[in-house]
Amino acid sequence: MNAREDAVIINSLVRQALTSAQEVMGDNGLNAVLRASGLERFIGNFPPNNLEPSIQASQYARLNQAIEDFYGRAGKGMLRRIGKASFQYGVREQSALLGVAGVALKLLPEKQRIKFILNGMVDALKKSNPQVNAWLDESGNQLAYIESTCAICHSRHSETPICYLYAGSISEAVKWATGKEHDIVETHCLAKGDPYCRFEVGEARE
Repeated sequence: MNAREDAVIINSLVRQALTSAQEVMGDNGLNAVLRASGLERFIGNFPPNNLEPSIQASQYARLNQAIEDFYGRAGKGMLRRIGKASFQYGVREQSALLGVAGVALKLLPEKQRIKFILNGMVDALKKSNPQVNAWLDESGNQLAYIESTCAICHSRHSETPICYLYAGSISEAVKWATGKEHDIVETHCLAKGDPYCRFEVGEARE
């Protein structure tokens, strides 16, 4: 088994994902996709907020697939909304820390603000799971967030990028840091056979 097959996701991250999905989809929608993805044990019984292992990456990928299937053409937008709600959940959980950071960020140029929050996401993920391999790419004209251990598309195959939840979360993070909506484009995806998932931060929307 390689690290990608082995990957586990901790209770607190699963709790964050399920709470966010419940907020966007409601109880009935969430319960339906939990059943469809073989995660019935979480119906009305979210995992505790701790660092213990919860589910495997492949199970998390099945949950994302089930949401997409359940909503059909609206699934991509739903997953993006869940991603946005997931970042907001993180802000609530880390409100004291991010509140201080938010004040300091206002003094920085926009690109530095984006860099700060994306590096913060990388650090938070690595703290939650040492197996995570994520980094910030500053080599091009646009900043990009990259992860080669993405659980959303684990063991899935697609001709186009499919990590909509991740894109939504990054979009909300950048909005929190800058006060503006930016287009987030997934240029590479493990599901397509790329070596990593890459999310490029576009220009601010007018």
